[in-house]
Amino acid sequence: MMQKVLKVEGMTCQHCVQTVSETVGKMAGVQKVDVDLDRKEVTIEFDESQTKLNEVSAQIVEAGFEIVGN
Repeated sequence: MMQKVLKVEGMTCQHCVQTVSETVGKMAGVQKVDVDLDRKEVTIEFDESQTKLNEVSAQIVEAGFEIVGN
């Protein structure tokens, strides 16, 4: 299991938190998603044999948010 923290811009409310959580949470191999709105961070625990970090990032971007610093 791998754990990564992504800095995500554009999250402004609980609806954004829910959108990111649901979008990432339904991906294959993702075990845990924790969205911290105040810190603008998304912590993801996932199985690298089932999904890759760039795929997770792409899903977050597709949901309308921006990954910064990664």
